[in-house]
Amino acid sequence: MASTNNGSNKGMVPEARAAMDRFKMEAANEVGVNLKEGYNGDLTSRQAGSVGGQMVKKMIEAYEEKLASQG
Repeated sequence: MASTNNGSNKGMVPEARAAMDRFKMEAANEVGVNLKEGYNGDLTSRQAGSVGGQMVKKMIEAYEEKLASQG
């Protein structure tokens, strides 16, 4: 069975893409990684991982705050 997901984000809603890009830039600034618009293939694995890790950390914190406010 063929998969329709080829690893790209072409199907993403433009507003969602813009929000994710802002979120990524904010996370990069917090960990001291200089991202630029567009291609960032010159980043080291450590830099890219620290940006992704910071994004996950912030998403978990937001979820935990949401749970705490509900209960």
